Amino acid sequence: MKIANSVALVTGANRGIGRHFARQLLERGAAKVYATARNPELVDLPGVEVLRLDITDPATVSAAATAAADVTLLVNNAGIITGQNLVTGDPAAIRLEMDTSFYGTLDVIRAFAPVLAANGGGAILNVLSSLSWMSYDGATAYCAAKAAQWSLTNGVRVELAAQGTLVTGLLMGPTDTDMTAGVDLPKNDPADVVRAALDGVEADRIEVLADELVVAIKAALAADPSALYPQVVGV
Repeated sequence: MKIANSVALVTGANRGIGRHFARQLLERGAAKVYATARNPELVDLPGVEVLRLDITDPATVSAAATAAADVTLLVNNAGIITGQNLVTGDPAAIRLEMDTSFYGTLDVIRAFAPVLAANGGGAILNVLSSLSWMSYDGATAYCAAKAAQWSLTNGVRVELAAQGTLVTGLLMGPTDTDMTAGVDLPKNDPADVVRAALDGVEADRIEVLADELVVAIKAALAADPSALYPQVVGV
C-alpha cells in the first residue's frame, strides 16, 4: 500500500489524532484527503476535502461513501470516551461507546468495502488502544468497546483479504490529545504515533504497536490475568 497518490478518508479529522492523520497523509503525497467530522465546519486543515460524517448516523455514512467513491485508504479514527464503568455507569452512555467504536466503525467499513474493492483493494487502518487489551477502572465501558473494535478489526481483516484489502490495527497507550487531557500519565506525541501507523500501512503490516506500554500489555496477555489486574488478587 503506497500513500503517495492514494485517496484517503479520515474519520474524526477535526482534531487530535485524526487531524494529524489528515496532515501527514497530505505531506506524504496523497492525491486527495477527505477530512470528515460530525461537524465539518470544525475542520480547519488546508488542502483537504471536507465531508460531513457522523459514524453513528447511517445516512451520513452512506452519503460519504457515495461522495468519496475514489477512496483507496480508509482511516477509522473517530471515537468517544464517556468515562463510564459497566456496572454503575449510565446505560445510555455505555451504549454510545459501543455504537461508536463497534457499530459505527463497522458501518463505515461495510459502506467503503465495495469502494475499496472497486479501486483495487486498498487499505483500512483502525485506530485502537492499549485498552483494547486491558480494562481500567473509571472507563471500563470504553475498554469493552475498544476490545470489541479490536475483534472487529481481526474479523474484517479475514473477510476482506479475498478482495485484496489490507486491514491494519493501530494500538497505542496514552497519547497527547483532547481525549486524554485529564489523564496524568506520560503521553505519546500524536505525530509520532501517526507516523508509525502510516509507516506500518506502507509496509503492509496488519498490526502496529506504537509504544513500549502497548508492547508490554500485549506480552502480559499470555500470563495469568493477575499480571494485568493485581488489584483483584485476594478479593
